Amino acid sequence: MTSEPLAPSDPFTTSIDDLDRIGRAAAAAFDQWSTLPPRSRARALVAAADALIASADELIEIAMRETGLTDVRLRGELKRTAVQLRLFADVVVNGDYLDVRIDDADAQFALGPRPDLRRTLTPLGPVLNFSGSNFPFAFSVAGGDTASALAAGCSVIVKAHSGHPELSLRTAQVVSDALEGAGAPPNTLQVIFGQDQGVEMLQSVHVRAGSFTGSVHAGRLLADVAAARPAPIPFYGELGSVNPQFVTRAKLERDPVVVGEGFVASVASSAGQFCTKPGFLFVSDESVIAAAIRDAAERVDEHRMLNPRIAQSYRARRDTVLATERVEVIALGTIRFDVDGQGWVTPTIVSVDAADLESSGSRLLDESFGPLAVVVRYDDESQLADLARRLFPGNLTGGVHALDDEASPELVTLIDQLQRSSGRVLFNGWPTGVAVTPAMQHGGPWPATTNDAGTSVGTAAIGRFLRGVSFQNVPEHLLPMALRRDNPWGVPQRIAPAGASISWGERSA
Repeated sequence: MTSEPLAPSDPFTTSIDDLDRIGRAAAAAFDQWSTLPPRSRARALVAAADALIASADELIEIAMRETGLTDVRLRGELKRTAVQLRLFADVVVNGDYLDVRIDDADAQFALGPRPDLRRTLTPLGPVLNFSGSNFPFAFSVAGGDTASALAAGCSVIVKAHSGHPELSLRTAQVVSDALEGAGAPPNTLQVIFGQDQGVEMLQSVHVRAGSFTGSVHAGRLLADVAAARPAPIPFYGELGSVNPQFVTRAKLERDPVVVGEGFVASVASSAGQFCTKPGFLFVSDESVIAAAIRDAAERVDEHRMLNPRIAQSYRARRDTVLATERVEVIALGTIRFDVDGQGWVTPTIVSVDAADLESSGSRLLDESFGPLAVVVRYDDESQLADLARRLFPGNLTGGVHALDDEASPELVTLIDQLQRSSGRVLFNGWPTGVAVTPAMQHGGPWPATTNDAGTSVGTAAIGRFLRGVSFQNVPEHLLPMALRRDNPWGVPQRIAPAGASISWGERSA
């Protein structure tokens, strides 16, 4: 948080004049936080997790009021946020993420004498995290970007989302107090408010990386700001995804109700306000599955959207889809606005032929943020890989629904295409629900993200906020702890001993 209290009369505004002070405070905190021993940083992360759980009732009450999300959903998300912090605490202690490599000095090296070389990853510096609206815990103040940046040894400034400002401020207080109580320096975590303030801070000389969860339009603008700085910085934006799902003929004939009900449940979850919501379901025969989809949609209770602005955007997007030529309605769904301007919705599912989907362009292919999805009729499974390639160049996920023993050339080709255009490929599963675990990849080619080399969920997320440094012939006592022979931090070290180069290539024999 900021080192001086925000004015009580306007707690959700940060003065432009304060930004340089906040940036300098983040830089000072980084100098201390980045040099703490791994177990000290890990204990602070665990303390933050414990504090979030201890404050759950208070935080969830605020979140429900500001977002309209349910108690059950928010408690699960808060638990996920705490688990994520604890997971990164273990990552820090383990030390694998440092990727320590030591090449012994070698007078007989194959290319001539080799010096003593030691390489590790080091934190970038203060990180600016732009919160997302749809995950007020998991992709907000204490969410995955913050957790992974803190674990890397970076201080963090969070640009709070306007959709849940009170929750952002209180979460920052809880987490910041816990971090500092466990030995972190002051201002390791700070929060700022305001769109202009976020853009201004992204240009600060003190900020060394940015992360973002939100729309393609806003994410692209911010990415361009980061790239246009006199000294450009990495910017990791999670933007848009429609997460296409493809059903084989055999699967559709065997399990139409299972597929239809699963599809609707995934589309309707939290009013469809997930970046992993399946936007398109490809089937060979709509008539086989339409009744199951319609029945499932009619059983979904009305759900409030996150805020009036998002609800208005959803209504406009829904009107566009429904007015598109040759679109047929399977489940019309509803949208209504209450006296406070909040939108309440039930799922809308439409259908269209594959050829008409392609010719419609952005009218149908753009993401619909809300409980709206399109069933697409295809003629032959041999089309699917090419449709995926042409229509969906970049997504967080892509899914296949097939029988367990199917192995047709068309299916193999489709899965190969999906791994080229998606960060996560699912088999007989739905993309909503992202496991917080080491092997998770939550990223993908543009427009899913601004940089498809990264992930915002899973332990690999820490790599976004690190850079490599090599030390050549540096005396032991001057080396970083992770590179010393006595290895006081106990981290894994990959050592290339002298003499090894003469046998390079023999393993391929």
